Amino acid sequence: MRMLKIITLILITLTISSCKTIIAQTITDNETKQDSTSGYASVNGLKMYYEIHGTGSPLVLIHGGGSTIQTSFGRVLHSFAKTHKVIAVELQAHGRTNDRNAPESFEQDADDVAALLKYLNIDKADIFGFSNGASTTLQLAIRHPQQVNKIIVASTFYKKDGAQPWFWGYMDKATFEGMPQPLKDAFLKENPDTVALHKMCERDITRMQSFKDISEELMKTIKAPAFIIIGNADVVRPEHAVEMYRLLPHAKLAILPGGHGEYIGEITTPQDSTLIAETVLMINKFLNEPITKAN
Repeated sequence: MRMLKIITLILITLTISSCKTIIAQTITDNETKQDSTSGYASVNGLKMYYEIHGTGSPLVLIHGGGSTIQTSFGRVLHSFAKTHKVIAVELQAHGRTNDRNAPESFEQDADDVAALLKYLNIDKADIFGFSNGASTTLQLAIRHPQQVNKIIVASTFYKKDGAQPWFWGYMDKATFEGMPQPLKDAFLKENPDTVALHKMCERDITRMQSFKDISEELMKTIKAPAFIIIGNADVVRPEHAVEMYRLLPHAKLAILPGGHGEYIGEITTPQDSTLIAETVLMINKFLNEPITKAN
């Protein structure tokens, strides 16, 4: 009889524990849904797609070339949203944002993101750009410094000789056929227009083939604290990352294991969950540090 009571008590305890887990999970899921929104903003002739996740200090995520929000940041977005109000965007001709009758430029992308922040009534934000999105981030810090708090500049260069020696020869011969299939699939998942996909690829290739250096004088005008990140097998030369670190007045530098975007789990790279988690921790530490005169 005593044994029966013990077993009954254990079953009741397990049931209550399971119910608490289910209730807690339901609350978490509902909170996530409640804290996530998406929409389109009319900015500079675009219907720019954006998503907002979480609450806290604003953090803008700017994807790489040929990409969408998910392909660049799908493996880290929700981690950042635990402590930040994440504003993730899709730039001209990418994903769910339409094209305009004009070539792409990093300067125009920066102006579009700045206009989006005004549309959302966000006075100032931290900016995290990956690859081409990092080039846009540099332009944001140069052209709209009053809207920029801190910047994370991941896997980009500010001048052509910052890339690996093979990169420009590859870009000279770049074609739609050479675009990674996961990026094509991700675009078509969000926008089934194959003509738009081809046009986006064409615009991205053209922009990189006509890449223009940012002068050192302009780079030195960036006052926002910067965290420069590359992989040790990236398209960016490590020496160039060090050069950028020394050039920017308030910079930090991390050279992490792996290739282009592997440290954030970009869709074409292996998923090293430990590396990705450590990258998120480092970025959060940087973002949480107070900005002081010493910076």
